[in-house]
Formats: sequence, C-alpha cells, structure tokens
Amino acid sequence: MFTRFAFKKQIQNLAQSSDKPSYLLAISGGADSMVLAHLFMTLRDSGYEFQVAHINYKLRGEDSDSDQKVVEDFCKRNHIKFHLYEVSEIDNKPKNSIQLWAREIRYQFFRKIQAKENLEFLVTAHHLNDQLETFIINLSKASGINGLSGIPANENNILRPLLNISKEQIYRFAEENKIEFREDLSNKKSDYLRNKIRNEIVPKLSETNENFLENFSKSIFYLNQTKDFVQKQIQEIESKLLISDKEYKILSKEKLALESDFVKFEILKKYGFTQPEENQKIFLAETGSSFYSKEFKLNINRNELIFSCLNSDSKKIKEIILTNDLDLNQNSLNIDISKHINAPKDFIWQFDAEKLIFPLKLRPKKDGDIFYPVKFTGRKKISKFFKDEKISVLEKEKIWILCDGEDRVLGIIPYRQDRRFQANNDTPKKVIVQWIEELPIL
Repeated sequence: MFTRFAFKKQIQNLAQSSDKPSYLLAISGGADSMVLAHLFMTLRDSGYEFQVAHINYKLRGEDSDSDQKVVEDFCKRNHIKFHLYEVSEIDNKPKNSIQLWAREIRYQFFRKIQAKENLEFLVTAHHLNDQLETFIINLSKASGINGLSGIPANENNILRPLLNISKEQIYRFAEENKIEFREDLSNKKSDYLRNKIRNEIVPKLSETNENFLENFSKSIFYLNQTKDFVQKQIQEIESKLLISDKEYKILSKEKLALESDFVKFEILKKYGFTQPEENQKIFLAETGSSFYSKEFKLNINRNELIFSCLNSDSKKIKEIILTNDLDLNQNSLNIDISKHINAPKDFIWQFDAEKLIFPLKLRPKKDGDIFYPVKFTGRKKISKFFKDEKISVLEKEKIWILCDGEDRVLGIIPYRQDRRFQANNDTPKKVIVQWIEELPIL
C-alpha cells in the first residue's frame, strides 16, 4: 500500500529540478483525484504550496454540479484556493470528439491559471489502470516504443505521481482515510474506446494472472528503460551526421541513407516527418526539393538535409518598399539598401527611371519568376539561373529580388541585373540602387 512518505518521495523525484516548486492540482471529484488532493494536504506541514482547479463540463446535469460541490467543499474546509471553469455555449460543444474537446478546454484553463498564479507544475491523478488502457490503445495504433512505454510521469511540467498505483489501491486508500468522492457513472458505459477497454478488456486480462497489473507495471518500467537507451543511441548517431547546428540544422544525407530504416525514421521523426513512405522520397529527391512537416521545412542540397523552423520562416519579411515615387525635378534618385539587407560594399546598379513603375520593392523569389540578365541573350527563369550558378539552398533562402510596381524583376541582388531597365550614358533620369557603407562616428 502506498504511504504519505512514498508519495512525498515520488513528488520530490518528479520535481527535483525545482528549488521551491508550486503546484496546480487537476481535481475532478473522482476517487483518484480526491486521493491526490488528500495526499497533498498531508504534505502541507512540509511547506508544499498548491491550489486546485476543477472543470464543470455540464455534460451530466445535476451529477456534474455534485462533482463540483464535492471539490469546492473540500477546498473550503481546508482553506485551499479553488479555481472553477464552467463550460457554456461559447465553448461550442461538438457532436463528436467530445473527449478531445474536453481535453483542450481543461488544459487551456489549467495553463491560464498556472500563468496567473505562478504555479510551476500541473499535477494530474492518472494511475496504473489509465496506463494500461493507454498502452492497449497505442498498441492498436502501431505507435512503436514511444507509445508502448506509456504515459510519462513528468512531461512538460505535468506531473503524474500515481502512475504506479492501481485503481483498486486508490479505492482502498479512500475508504481507509474516509475520503469523500464521486463516481462518474458515465464511465460504466462502453461507448468510447477507452471505456470499452476499461470495462471489457482489462477485466479479462486481469483474470489471466492475479499479478497482471503488477507485472504490467514492471513491463512499462523495462520499456521506458529501453526507450531511453534507444533515444540515447539515436542522439549519438545524429551527432555523427551533424554538419552544422547554427542558423540551420544540417545533417549528412549521404551518411543517413546508409543507416537502417529504423534509424532514418527515428531521426526524421524528431522533425515531424513520420510517414515512412513519404520519408523514402527524401533520399531520392534532387537538390532544391523541399518537404514540410507541421514545424519544419526540409531542403535538399546535394548531400545535405537542411532543417529550418517554420516559425522563423513565418516571421520573415515578405516585402520591403524602397521608394514610392520619383521626384520629377531630380535627374537621379539614390536608394541605399544597406538599411534593409546585406550586399557587397561595391554593389551599385543604375536604372532608367522612365522605364520603371513605382514603388520599387524587395521580395523573396516566387515560383515562375523570370528576368533578362545582363550579358545574356533572351530570358531566363530565376530557378534555372540559381541552378546554373550553383547557388546553394542556404544562399537561395537569403537572396532578395528587386522588383518594380508591376512586380517585374529588376535584378537578383547581388548577382545579376535585368538588362531591360539598365541605364546607359544617355539616360536622362536614373534610379541608382546601391549598398552604402555607414562610416563610423569619430
């Protein structure tokens, strides 16, 4: 049977990185969460700071209100700060996926309270039976070792100190300590997958061996050790593939291609590429190809895999206006691009002002861009120009296209100007685009 001392030790192990931890307890009113609240109460004399949060989903009428009352009364009796969220019409309850909807609501609420009250850890009452149910669900999804190793005891500062305690032990502890709780009768219905597993599958498995749950707990422990070992090995392999980890994460495509399919999958999975069939295309792709996951962009550059965070890409400026108009009384207009982008110090282009449509602007390359480069005949796709000039994927990401008001390409900075708009000695009005080095103040 678990004890106050064992529980305190478990909390200390889970929150060991924090000097003076504070906690928000997610309390539903059920036996497991009320036992969790009671155990935290026993630690008050040791200086543990905690508050309680409860969600009333309004899904079971008076039963939902009774659950709330049990939790609220417990907090009042014991002078615990209580936070309540009552679901209303503005929460747009869906007809399907109720469990996902409810999960999103509660974690948004919990994180909001944590931020407001400066509470470091969220604590939930997940227990060993929850662990088994999750294992079976993940087993049916072919989720691999990460799924089969179960619910983590500490993940993103969410602590689950009861994961090794069975539901039976929790009921016994509640009875021995006269802890008031509410039974959610909807859990008896097998209308959701988890409930079906809980009510029909787990009892059958438990009949096969009286020590089934205890042995399952040991198996989860071994699986977690295996997962930790595998992750350490994958990390070591990735470090040997690493070419650069500065602005971009760059791995050797050639070396990774020699690894097993398992290693390839585990490394690419870290960047959100989780479809084996799609991942095979990465190693067959030509230079210049791009792949996207939810969080990363992967560029192929010869024998390199270049990963960049999409969040940083989204912050990239899409367009820079250099000038909106030309003063007709001036013979020339000088535009200094050093305030906006980098270019060689000797960079200078001259244009025939009468051939331009204002405003002039800088933007990244677009698909299908063409121009008429100086010292060439005819026109050329910018993508073909990049390929012919052997411009790397990383360099392409930093290149700016100079355009006029009709989005005609005036040049690729700093590589080549478009000859159609180039000024000559007889041009009456010129636009001069250059990079002017700022002199230091003496």
